[in-house]
Amino acid sequence: MQDPITTAAQYVLEADGLLITAGAGMGIDSGLPDFRGPEGFWRAYPALGLQRLMFEEIACPDAFVRDPEQAWGFYAHRLNLYRRTTPHAGFALLRAMAERLERGAFVFTSNVDGQFQKAGFDELQVAECHGSLHHLQCFHDCRGHIWPAADFAPEVDEARCRLRSPLPRCPDCGALARPNVLMFGDWNWQSGRTEVQRQRLENWLATVQRPVVIELGAGTAIPTVRWFGEMRGAPLIRINPGEAEVCTDRGVSLPLGAHVGLQAMARELRAAGFLD
Repeated sequence: MQDPITTAAQYVLEADGLLITAGAGMGIDSGLPDFRGPEGFWRAYPALGLQRLMFEEIACPDAFVRDPEQAWGFYAHRLNLYRRTTPHAGFALLRAMAERLERGAFVFTSNVDGQFQKAGFDELQVAECHGSLHHLQCFHDCRGHIWPAADFAPEVDEARCRLRSPLPRCPDCGALARPNVLMFGDWNWQSGRTEVQRQRLENWLATVQRPVVIELGAGTAIPTVRWFGEMRGAPLIRINPGEAEVCTDRGVSLPLGAHVGLQAMARELRAAGFLD
């Protein structure tokens, strides 16, 4: 049986376009927290742990109604964390692979952290299926507007998980602004930006004759990313330290973290003369 790293590299060598699908595990090697299970979440946010608040109870519109300073304390802390986090070297390896393929690459991710753009991926080649924390919208979605959060500089009391600076406001109606991310039990998420991204992705896929999917850190609890890659019917490289199993004869499992898995593939691709 051929070594799985060799198989993964061969899939890339035979492709003309790279579809990168990524879940929360992609950011762990950059130092971003893992929210899997209440214990992991409460380690990252001990103030919420003291209240026994689950991730689903703070990452929802009701939290902004119940206590907007606390809800924004949680999301603003994440925004500040994403802004100061440097993407790990695996992102650069993906870019290097894409640059050598005729149709380049497109990213489909459930992550709202903007790390792919920060790592140098073209904004027009990224589809964020759950939105982005780097963009805001009206809590009531009064006019369907989405705007960048670049001018929002939140100050957070991290010990209490509360926003200390003024709450952000909708420039159209003055109501509370919220992150343009899909939350639990969310009926007012403005999906317009994501829909435009998805259309760009579909347009790109139509130009690719021999796609390969590299899936990174996508779990089964919310399997949107896994399903999207599997539905392409293309060779699938699943890099995941805990849930790497694939159920297709054109798939390969790499039970590794994202950075380590990509490094292993890069070594094989360098040996084949594909990467410098």
